[in-house]
Amino acid sequence: MRTLSFILLLSLSLYKVDALRCYSCSSVTSNADCNQNIKQCLEPLDTCMTTEDIAGDKKIMVKQCASFATCQGAEDGAGLDPFGDGNVVTCCSTDLCNNVAVATAKPSSGATTIHIHTALLLLPIGVLSLLSKYYR
Repeated sequence: MRTLSFILLLSLSLYKVDALRCYSCSSVTSNADCNQNIKQCLEPLDTCMTTEDIAGDKKIMVKQCASFATCQGAEDGAGLDPFGDGNVVTCCSTDLCNNVAVATAKPSSGATTIHIHTALLLLPIGVLSLLSKYYR
């Protein structure tokens, strides 16, 4: 039984776990140029992160290894303005999953922004109206 346990423990210690591999580049304007470099991610970096910064007709791409939390935070904070300027972030977690350029998301419409601002302006008026009825 001891021999079997030793063999099992030895085989588990020799089991090779392949780290995630991501395309990696910094401040590149073309996806083809960016996909020339492959990086093996080290712990705790478990996600391939692609960021595309857009300003008019200029696009800069960065691909790198990141932690899932870092990538999700960047993805949640990314966005484009009504003119299509800003940044887009994608996260993935399989080998070389960041091989394509970030799909450019549609900018948010100005109408949505106006509706939100109107609602925020009307909220205090509603609260004041309710309070004035309560204290009469």
